[in-house]
Amino acid sequence: MPDVLIVDDSSTMRKIITRSLRQAGFVVNEIYEAGDGIEGLNALAANKVDLILSDINMPNMDGLEFVKSVRGKGIKIPIVMITTEGGEDVISEALASGANGSIRKPFTPEQLEEKLGGLL
Repeated sequence: MPDVLIVDDSSTMRKIITRSLRQAGFVVNEIYEAGDGIEGLNALAANKVDLILSDINMPNMDGLEFVKSVRGKGIKIPIVMITTEGGEDVISEALASGANGSIRKPFTPEQLEEKLGGLL
């Protein structure tokens, strides 16, 4: 069973993502949470993770910097951005930085299943 890291500054959104993963039928071993990119990097250093779900807009270290930092360390774990960002330029920058895909908030468990099906 995979381990998942959810990086989002909203604890409510982290709970929604966790619940949606389960509703979509994903069976995960452990779900780690982080409130920003810095906490996300610390969680990655301390735990084996198979998938990262990250917001873009966060304090301290945003999702784009987080993705760049993860990829800069040579970590190949799939990263999917979950964001309210509607601008294609921001999504394009995330993908160019090494993200594997994106999901726009609000989302349904079915959309989560569709985007993550090949990654988990």
